[in-house]
Amino acid sequence: MKWKSFILGAAVGFIGGYAVKEILSQKTNVSPEKVLETVKKQFKEHGPISGSWIHMKAESYEKHPMQYHVYKGGISRTNHGENEQFEFIADASSGTILDIRKFSNEL
Repeated sequence: MKWKSFILGAAVGFIGGYAVKEILSQKTNVSPEKVLETVKKQFKEHGPISGSWIHMKAESYEKHPMQYHVYKGGISRTNHGENEQFEFIADASSGTILDIRKFSNEL
């Protein structure tokens, strides 16, 4: 066995393993479009949607002692002839909905 070949193979294996580890450890966000699609799917189970929106850039959000990067968005729908509007906050890394708030029509 040639030592040069062995050392070269070990070095390539080590560098390749390290590169894979780094790629897998990078945190990636769910796309905002995917988050909005999921939220709309959940709302459609309770009636038709008349509009929706989402901020395309994730922002910091604190809920209790936890810090998140989140997408904020909104859904509007008609329920029994009344227009209802909701704001949602979803975790950018998993797409999980953290909070939903209904806007009041009263001024």
